[in-house]
Amino acid sequence: MDVKPSRDRQGAVDSFFEFSLLGLVASGYLAVAGSGCLDTVTAILAGAALVLRALLVAGVLRLRITDRMVAAATIVYVAFFPLDYFLLSREFLPATVHLVFFVCIAKVLTAKTRRDYLLVKVIAFLELLAASVLSSNLNFFLFLALFLLFGVATFASSEIRRPARRDMAVARGGMRRFGWRLTALTLVIAAGILTMTGGLFFLLPRTARAAFRHLVSERYHLPGFSNEVVLGQIGEIKQLNTPVMRVRIYGAARERPLKWRGAALSQFDGKRWYNPRGPVQALKVEHGVLRLADDWQRWQSGVRVNYEVQLKDIGADALFFAGVPEFVAIPVPTVQRTPTDSFRLGYGTAEGVRYGAYSLLESDGGPPAPPLAEQVRNEYLLLPDIDRRIIALAREVTAGLQSETDRAAAIETYLKRNYAYTLELPAQAPADPLADFLFARRKGHCEYFASAMAVMLRAVWVPARVATGFQSGVLNPVTGWRLIRASDAHSWVEAFLPGAGWQTYDPTPPDPSPAAPSLLSRLGLYVDAAETFWQEWVLDYDLERQMVLAYRMEESSRKLRLPRVDRLMGWWRQARGEAAAWTRLHAGRLAVLLAASVLLALFGPKLWRWLRVRQRVNRLRRGRIEVSDATLLYRRMLRLLKARGIEKPAWLTPIEFVQLLPPSETAALAHELTAAYNELRFGGKLESAARMRSL
Repeated sequence: MDVKPSRDRQGAVDSFFEFSLLGLVASGYLAVAGSGCLDTVTAILAGAALVLRALLVAGVLRLRITDRMVAAATIVYVAFFPLDYFLLSREFLPATVHLVFFVCIAKVLTAKTRRDYLLVKVIAFLELLAASVLSSNLNFFLFLALFLLFGVATFASSEIRRPARRDMAVARGGMRRFGWRLTALTLVIAAGILTMTGGLFFLLPRTARAAFRHLVSERYHLPGFSNEVVLGQIGEIKQLNTPVMRVRIYGAARERPLKWRGAALSQFDGKRWYNPRGPVQALKVEHGVLRLADDWQRWQSGVRVNYEVQLKDIGADALFFAGVPEFVAIPVPTVQRTPTDSFRLGYGTAEGVRYGAYSLLESDGGPPAPPLAEQVRNEYLLLPDIDRRIIALAREVTAGLQSETDRAAAIETYLKRNYAYTLELPAQAPADPLADFLFARRKGHCEYFASAMAVMLRAVWVPARVATGFQSGVLNPVTGWRLIRASDAHSWVEAFLPGAGWQTYDPTPPDPSPAAPSLLSRLGLYVDAAETFWQEWVLDYDLERQMVLAYRMEESSRKLRLPRVDRLMGWWRQARGEAAAWTRLHAGRLAVLLAASVLLALFGPKLWRWLRVRQRVNRLRRGRIEVSDATLLYRRMLRLLKARGIEKPAWLTPIEFVQLLPPSETAALAHELTAAYNELRFGGKLESAARMRSL
C-alpha cells in the first residue's frame, strides 16, 4: 500500500498529457499543411513552435516566455491582421488561418493553466476543421486518424491528471507502466471509433459535399488553359509531378496514346500566344447530355472512342477531350464553346467535375470539310514582327511543295529531325525566344516546337494555331484509370487543310532520356488507387453510390452459400496441415533461403546498380556510346568534385553550377566537361563522349 502521493507518478501523467496534447496540435497542423494551402512562412513558424515545445516538454531546453512578451507580440499581430487581409492574403479564409496559427504558436509555447490547455485543444480542432474545408486529398484521412488517436490520449490523460493533481492519499499504486497501458487503451478506443464511424459513413450518404467550397480560393493553377500562355510556361509545368486528371477509356482504344486537348490559341505576338476577346457560344445541356457533332462530323466514318474524365483542381474551367467530341454527358446546365473549338464551364473552375464523352479520333471517309470564312482564315495567318530568317527558313523547307498537306508534313519532319528536346530553360529570357530557339539554342520543349511550326505554317500561307493539353499519361492497372500529371502537359499544332479541316501535327521529338519505371513509381500507382477510392467513395459518395454498394454486397452474400463456406474451411484445414508438415521437413533449407532473402533485400539493389554501372563503363571503353551515357559520365565528374570538397546543389542546372565555381584549373575542366555533356545529351554528338572520358 502506498499512502502518499507520488511525484514521479504525477510527472508521468503530466508528461503523457503534454506529449498527447502536442500530438493533437501537430496532427491538425499537418492536416492543414497537407492541403497545400498553408504558405511557407506560416508552415515553418508553426512547425518550429511545435518542435520547440517538444524540446521544452522533454527537458532538453529551458526557455521562459513572459506574459509581457506575449502581450507585445499580440499587439503587433493585431496591427498586422488588417494588412494581411487587405494587402497580403486579400481573402478572409487565408487571413483567418494565419490568425489561428498565430494564436496556436503563442499558446503552444506558453500553455501553463487549465484554461490555456483548453484553448490549445480548441485550436487543434479549428486546424482540423480548416483542413476539412481546404483539403480533398487522401492524406486528410490519415491526419484525421492521427488526430483522433491523440485526441483520445489527451482527454483520457487529462481526466486522470485532474484528480491526481489534488492533495490526497492514494490507496494503491496502480501507476506501474502507466504510459504503455494508457497508450494501448488509446489505440483500442481510437480503432473502435474509426470502425464504428466508418460503418456509419457508408450507411449515411453525404449530401453536403460542397457546403464550404465557395469559401476556398483556387490554390493550384496551371497556366496555358486560359486565353493566354507565355513561352516557357508549359516547360515550367512539365517539371511538376502533381496529378491533374484521371481518364478511363473503354473499348479497343484503351492502350492507344491520346492527346487531351484543353485549349487552342490563335494569336502570337512574338512571346505569347493568346485569344482576342470575342463572343462565346453557350450550349445548353439537356438531361445531362450535350450533343456537339455538326452535320459534317456526323457523316464522317473513322475511329471513335468512349471515355470518362475526372478533373482535379488546376485553377481553370477548361474541359479536356480526345479528338473531336461528339457527345458529352456532364452534370452542368451549360457549356461554353469558344471560337477556337475549345470547351469551358464558363464559371469557377473545373475542379471535381466528372464527365463522359464520345469522340471522333480519325476520319477515313466522308464529305469534305467546309472551308474557313475569309476573315477567320486571315486571323489564323496573322504574323507579328518576327525575325525574317524564320520566314526564309519556312519557305526553304517547303520549296517545291504545292499542297498545304505536304508543306505541313515537311515542316513537322524538319523540326523533329533537326532540333533536340530538353526541359532546360534558358538562363535569361531572350529578346526573341522563337529566333533564339531556331537559330541559337536549337533545343527546347514542346511549346517552342509547336510555336515554331505554327509560325512557319503561317509564313507559307497555311492557317495554324497552337493547342495545349496533356499527353496520354500512364495506365494504372489497379484501378483501370489513366493517371495524368502536370508533367504530361504538352503543346502541339492544328493546321487547317482544304477538305480535311483542322488536323493535328506534333513536331516535338521524343525525350532522349525518358525516366525509366522504378519501384517508387509503381508504389505511386497504389497511392493513386487509394486516392481514386477516396474520390469515388468519400468525396463523391451520395445516395446513388450507396445503392451501388448495397447492391454489390447483396450480390456477394447471395453467391456465398453455406456449403461453399464449409468446403472452403475443409480445404483450409487440409492445406494448413500439409503446409506444417512440409515446413518441418524442409526447415533447414527454409532458414538458408530466409537468410539469403534478407541479404538480397539489404545488398541486392546496391549490387545490381554497381553491376549496371560497370557494364555501361565497359561498354564505353569498347567505344559503344549512347546519348544516355552522358549522365553516367557527368555523375562521375560530380563524385570527383565532391571528393575535392565541391558539391553541386540539386536546384542548380549544370551550366549554372560551373558558372558559380571560383576560377581554377578544376573549374576550367568542369566547365569544358559540362559543355561536352550538353553536346552529347541534348545535341546527340557521340564524339563528345571521348572528350568527357579524357577530361
